[in-house]
Amino acid sequence: MQIIILGAGQVGTGMAHSLSREDNDITIVDIDAERLRQLQEKLDVRTVQGHASHPQTLIRSGIEDADLLIALTNSDETNMVACQVAYSLFNTPMKVARVRAADYLEHPELFDREHSPIDVLISPERLVTEHIQRLIEIPGALQVLDFAGGKAQLVATRAFPDGPLVGRELKSLKEKLPAGVDARVAAIFRDDQAIIPEGDTTIEVDDIVFFLAATRDTPVVMRELRRMGGPANRIMLAGGGNIGAGLAKQLERSHHVKIIEQNPGRAEAIADDLDTSIVLVGDSADEDLLHEEGIDEMDVFCALTNDDEANILSSMLAKRMGCEKVITLINRPAYVDLVEADRIDVAISPQQITIGALLTHIRKGDMVRVHSLRRGAAEAIEAVAHGQPGSSKVVGKLIGEIDLPHDTITIGGIVRGDEIIIAHHDVMIQNDDHVIMFVADQKAIKTVEALFSPDAVFA
Repeated sequence: MQIIILGAGQVGTGMAHSLSREDNDITIVDIDAERLRQLQEKLDVRTVQGHASHPQTLIRSGIEDADLLIALTNSDETNMVACQVAYSLFNTPMKVARVRAADYLEHPELFDREHSPIDVLISPERLVTEHIQRLIEIPGALQVLDFAGGKAQLVATRAFPDGPLVGRELKSLKEKLPAGVDARVAAIFRDDQAIIPEGDTTIEVDDIVFFLAATRDTPVVMRELRRMGGPANRIMLAGGGNIGAGLAKQLERSHHVKIIEQNPGRAEAIADDLDTSIVLVGDSADEDLLHEEGIDEMDVFCALTNDDEANILSSMLAKRMGCEKVITLINRPAYVDLVEADRIDVAISPQQITIGALLTHIRKGDMVRVHSLRRGAAEAIEAVAHGQPGSSKVVGKLIGEIDLPHDTITIGGIVRGDEIIIAHHDVMIQNDDHVIMFVADQKAIKTVEALFSPDAVFA
């Protein structure tokens, strides 16, 4: 596939890194020549310097033969205009744009097909806000990934010494679950190495366990993997930007929310827009302020400013002062490994969340949802099975009969209409089933695409 990526920022670079592993022809456009030079030294990609929305720049980028344009510059307007130019002048088949400004997003009619040539609209702030909200709703979760329109969830949690299943074989999980509740452990990460589990696999302390269950059953399964505290009611947010303000708006309906914002003007603006949240003006890394506002009584502290170092510092301080759970927004991927599992419970990378949303529309085959995991090394995928028994590579087959590299891919479950079917070897896949998989090694993505492409039939 010939792909043009506009913008060589962190998301654009991450996207290029992910797609360049898969035999795609990638061209990256940016106005910064030095940034492009550094990128070309690291990746096998073509670079073009120039203004991303200018027709001549797009022509030099190969837009006339491109299959996909992904506009990820820091300017919403540049992204939107670039998609318009690609549509009007070059009839580019697929156009994706990142739009961040709430003023645009509050008017969805702007992006109706009759008004806009953007095929896929990506809003990182909304994606991150939704992601954090799910983490707050499920105490103990490190990641919560929705599938099938929210009917099923893939949840990651850390195995602690007092967990009921620690030291026991996975096959005992089903025996401990109540009648009518089922789940499948899709993967385990131990010392940062992926393990595709079998029934006799034993969970060890500090394992990161990914399990799939119906959303309604997630809390029940979590209690079997670790001792659970009560629900999170008291939330403190550091940073009143788009993510902080949007998250407060969602949470204040059912939680007690405090926001710390350093800019007095911004604090006043978000206070006017919120109903019950308390907005404080100050520095979220001020120990006295955190103490005065009862950080030791907070269930969750979220550091959501644009400054990675400030987020890390305030989160570590909040944790040391007694906050139950800290969630930290970190833009630099290298920082995530340094801080997670130390004093920070969950480090969130907006780039990885955004890249996962983009991959949903780029993967071959009928992919409904793709989540990028472990800094792009793994993926969780929801794919639709098509075809008839005898011709399709998956339809009409038992899960145990499907030719999968079992050391890298596991099928966690199937969504059939409103029914969530947890994967077992004797479950048969039917036409139009939504199949949820965990892919521990990105090199196996081609196998998944081949199995679930509409034309994936036996020769």
